[in-house]
Amino acid sequence: MKDKNLPRFDMVEKARKQPWYLTLLAWAIAFPTVWSRKLKVNKVNMKGLKPPYILLCTHHAFVDFSVTTAAIFPHRANYIVAIDGFIKREGLLRAVGAICKRKFTNDIVLIKQIQHGLKVNKNIVAIYPEARYTLVGTTAILPDSLGKLCKMMKVPVAVLNMHGDYLSQPVWNLNKRKVTLEADLTQIVTQDEILTLDVNELNSRINKAFEYDEYRFQRDTKRKITFKQRAEGLHRVLYQCPHCMTEHEMDSLGTKLWCNHCHATYEMDEYGVLKNINGNTIFSHIPDWYEFERQFVKNQILKGEYRFEDDVAVDSLPNSDGYVRLGIGHLVHDQNGFKLTGNFDGDEFLLEKEPLSMYSAHIEYDYLGKFGDCVDLSTLNDTYYLYPQNKKNVVTKIHFATEEIYKIVQNEKIDRIRIGEVK
Repeated sequence: MKDKNLPRFDMVEKARKQPWYLTLLAWAIAFPTVWSRKLKVNKVNMKGLKPPYILLCTHHAFVDFSVTTAAIFPHRANYIVAIDGFIKREGLLRAVGAICKRKFTNDIVLIKQIQHGLKVNKNIVAIYPEARYTLVGTTAILPDSLGKLCKMMKVPVAVLNMHGDYLSQPVWNLNKRKVTLEADLTQIVTQDEILTLDVNELNSRINKAFEYDEYRFQRDTKRKITFKQRAEGLHRVLYQCPHCMTEHEMDSLGTKLWCNHCHATYEMDEYGVLKNINGNTIFSHIPDWYEFERQFVKNQILKGEYRFEDDVAVDSLPNSDGYVRLGIGHLVHDQNGFKLTGNFDGDEFLLEKEPLSMYSAHIEYDYLGKFGDCVDLSTLNDTYYLYPQNKKNVVTKIHFATEEIYKIVQNEKIDRIRIGEVK
């Protein structure tokens, strides 16, 4: 197999403390970016808080990193960055103190890296626990282990909840729009509290601080977006028609979103509100449509009707040098989890991910503008980018199914523990 003898990314090398001259460079890049977007940072309970502490950040768009840099000024941070962020720039990212992570893996090494950043570097450690850009401007699922991690580190915890970043560049259409930005920087756990609060209370505070709905924020703050292609690409997340219930036949162009099956057509206004131009508007609020799709997938799983199967082009990312095309494999996803098989250069390949190994899945739309939609699966030493070859506009549903299967299996396990079947 093409990548089996390639060097793997060194996840063990300790995160560095950012040198002063690179800090100046980071500021020189970040501040013009956020000044041009009139960023306003609202600080709550932050007086007197100095590093080291954990900073948990919402994740919306690439501009998040500039917003974070400005919000924590004049302090520096070690940032956790996904493996694909290191491609062709590993030296620079290591120099500025970035910590590498493969998404949705249980990584003990990462815990040690966070400890090093806090205890040795005496830094802020910035974590984006949603692990991907928000799909429709609402909070993604957070791991249950987050509270446990914070408890283990014994330092204060702050949350940076950003607003406007998603609206300026949604993941389903990366063309930039003119939107002013805000961010709420809040210390949610003090040094004294981290020693006494239990994990459940920590998770409760984190989840509450992470609540956001960018379309409600846009409407309430009257942030007008006149971008003429503002709905283009929206069919990638709103892939199911709520009128005829047909899946994967939605399309979009300009300000309109429509179903190719029943021809129901919606228009997005300048405040992100949808209206059916043909008659009955079932969903005017984009996140409501999105959650309707999630519930549909959940019902399919509960009835035993959910299954995805297709041939997929498989790219491997063993290190920061870039992607290695392995060939065409076959992917199955159902209530048993993911199963990827293939024969690459004469070597049989098998990757299985059980439901409880992934509480969510990372997906990309039209990845890098040339590869198409994909879902990626990671092990501790490789990440596989999988591009469906025959089925279109399916990765959003796969991500819903991953999350709902995880929750169902997790709840079943909890129930069995309660009655003594599982230790």
